[in-house]
Amino acid sequence: MEVLDAAAVRAGLDPEALVEALRVVFAGPGPTVPERTLEPLGGEPPATLLLKPAWGLHGWLGVKVATHHPANGERGLPAIQATYLLLEEATGSPVAVLDGTELTRWRTAAASALAADHLAPERVGEHLLVGAGNVAAAVPACFAAVRDVGITRVWARDRDRAAALVEQLRTQGYAAAVADDLRAAVRTADVVTTATSATSPLVLGRDVQPGTHVDLVGSFLPTMTEADEELMTAARVVVDVAEAAQTAGELVGPLQRGTLNQQDVATTLADVVSGRSPGRRDASEVTVFKSVGTAAEDLAAAVLVWRVATSS
Repeated sequence: MEVLDAAAVRAGLDPEALVEALRVVFAGPGPTVPERTLEPLGGEPPATLLLKPAWGLHGWLGVKVATHHPANGERGLPAIQATYLLLEEATGSPVAVLDGTELTRWRTAAASALAADHLAPERVGEHLLVGAGNVAAAVPACFAAVRDVGITRVWARDRDRAAALVEQLRTQGYAAAVADDLRAAVRTADVVTTATSATSPLVLGRDVQPGTHVDLVGSFLPTMTEADEELMTAARVVVDVAEAAQTAGELVGPLQRGTLNQQDVATTLADVVSGRSPGRRDASEVTVFKSVGTAAEDLAAAVLVWRVATSS
């Protein structure tokens, strides 16, 4: 059984190839994905354990074991860490253990890019990253596979972390700058991507201008939220998977209060990618892509890494 570390996973995940691999998965029919297992681990702030299996993709079976520790940023560690086990579906034989942290951040960014290819404006002069962690750092490379971006601005509660990510992006060839005023940066952005562990809204509907695409990546629990109810009720919402309506704080609250109904959040990324539902409908439409992550993405990314690793 091979052990593929973070460097090997990164080497196997060309952003453009990964976006296209996810496009095939979401166009369907995709792999079988049972309901994830989610267990509270306690602590303050509370940590979470997730188990995410999937099978039925080109003869492969996989399961990810992931943890979410919101305070890890203060420790210099990713909030989400994971390990991925890839097996042959026909025999159950394990073939590889992959660095699931690296796998997760790139498949998350690639799913956002795939959604943006259908929902974002054609011209993206300004892309605002809210958050400066591992996932945020992967977003520009994946978005470059689907859009030409004029400048990427980065806002984070810790300005030093935002500045460090800006410097990293510049060394990679992207035009980037720190955003010191979050609300002002939202008002001028064509695309906003949030990748945080926030438990109260960061992006306010009153600041989002007509034609903006908002990409909400961070929240996957009812207690987490990155955008306010004003935005969620005014925008056209597309979710990565249907279960987002039961797990993402931006949706759970408005659904419980009746300001959103199930039909408002029924459109999935698979609907849009397959053509069952339209992408962006006009230049002034405000769109929101709310992702909570799916094991189908993990399996597709792991298979891509395995194929690259075994082709040399």
